[in-house]
Amino acid sequence: MYGIALDLGTSGFRAQLIDLEAKEVLKTAITMRHPLPGGNVMDHLDFAIQVGADLAHEIILDTVSRIFDELDVDTSLIKRLAVCGNPIQLSLFQNIEIRDLAYAGENKQKKLGVENVSRDARVFPASELFEGIVDLPNCTLIVPPAIKHEIGADALAMMIKTDFMDMEVPSMVTDYGTNAEMAIKVGDKIITGSAAAGPAIEGQGMSCGMLASPGAISDVNVEGDYWRVTILDGLMNERKGHLIDPLTGVIKESSEIVAKGVTGTGAIAALSLAIETGIITKIPEIPNGKLILGDRIEITEKDIEEAGKAIGAIRAAHLTLMLAAGTEYKDLENMYMSGATGAYVNADKARKLGSCPNFAHNIVQFGNTSVALARDLVMDESKLDEVIEIAHKIKADHLMMATSDEFSNIYVCELSYWTQGMPLDMYNQMLGMYNLPELPEMFMNPRIEKRVAKDIDEVGKEGLKIVSDLGIIIEEEAPGCILCHKCEEECPEDAITMIERDGKLFANYNSERCLGTSCRRCVSICPVSAIHYKNISIKE
Repeated sequence: MYGIALDLGTSGFRAQLIDLEAKEVLKTAITMRHPLPGGNVMDHLDFAIQVGADLAHEIILDTVSRIFDELDVDTSLIKRLAVCGNPIQLSLFQNIEIRDLAYAGENKQKKLGVENVSRDARVFPASELFEGIVDLPNCTLIVPPAIKHEIGADALAMMIKTDFMDMEVPSMVTDYGTNAEMAIKVGDKIITGSAAAGPAIEGQGMSCGMLASPGAISDVNVEGDYWRVTILDGLMNERKGHLIDPLTGVIKESSEIVAKGVTGTGAIAALSLAIETGIITKIPEIPNGKLILGDRIEITEKDIEEAGKAIGAIRAAHLTLMLAAGTEYKDLENMYMSGATGAYVNADKARKLGSCPNFAHNIVQFGNTSVALARDLVMDESKLDEVIEIAHKIKADHLMMATSDEFSNIYVCELSYWTQGMPLDMYNQMLGMYNLPELPEMFMNPRIEKRVAKDIDEVGKEGLKIVSDLGIIIEEEAPGCILCHKCEEECPEDAITMIERDGKLFANYNSERCLGTSCRRCVSICPVSAIHYKNISIKE
């Protein structure tokens, strides 16, 4: 008999096939992107609200079925499926209420009739959810609880699977991703929050960016006058790559492993080195306009701006949590980093840039805690009782960054620093204008411990499978289209194609490429208003 551990991440899904008798992972399958249009969790939520939760649910289940195909297992032999993710992803997966997650105001929620929505643990037959999609006649589906409606199973996982809950001294944990979940613990008090960092933190949204997957540059280090890149191999292990001049692109020493792109951790490393070595003296300006990390792999000034927005959002959220906890920056003892970025990033470079608190005394790097918790639940269903008990014990307050004046004011400073090159002394002056403390002083020589070598610590003896092209097309009829193709030219992701079928015209959108309702550039450019991005369905 088998089990499947599934992590519904904001930037992609990760699944592991587990032999329940041997209690070992057999293989791992991942997607390269999230199947819903958009670059972050709020885009996914907005898509579901505007276009339809039923459609979003259908797209997610269709993607999960494709992952099952990649795992290549007789689905009648699957006994347990455990799923982790944030509240939005788990709600869309189960096709339950999402409007309480979209509207923060109590009056609005009351008017909609979505008060006090329960997101308790669920254990039920998988066939109830997957009927007509995947045949799972003998499978139990396990969904861990949320602590509160804003604090989901992924946040619970990062607290449980690190040492965070055991700490008596001020400690912080962050699951790095396009939506960076985080929490601070001071004594028995826990405050949670999240920062909509955007796709650049995981390598998306950059000119040569990619998720942490085989062929991705995950780190960069100086060797003499050259830079040595580190590349992830087929098993997601870090391997020594080529030695290159970042300004000219001249490769002094080639390697067997070839880079395909750069992930967010690689961009953080390159940016940190460029500042430290004096290549960059004013952010985001680069000599010749780019850093060259390989053949046709470049980091541009626009990429630095995108990365800076993500780093700035995370640093602003960290500082805001510290202020909310009433704790001085210098008192932060422990920082736990989880997720792909938490595993692969060079923590010292990250703290120098600000995505990891540079004032923490100890930094511990973990991998994907969400899939790790799901794996625990698959191997031992009784673990769910323990997880529920922990969730009930956690007395957590949730800080909404969107309504926090402190976060807003700090992030304004971050944007000025990253996109306009504002000096740090002026940054501190602006903080003073907002009656906020200056940026914390860097703690020298912190203890840095890397608990895992890769994002998913065990991919299984049959290795890693990548679902690189989900092939899910959503479409809407486009009456009145004049086939000018301006929408196709305008799309920044090449996600839209106009086609004719049975005498009618349709707009076809590649769901994983499309930026969704936050973009709509195709709708705006259409000279005859033929498309509206509303009445959308999955193309059979």
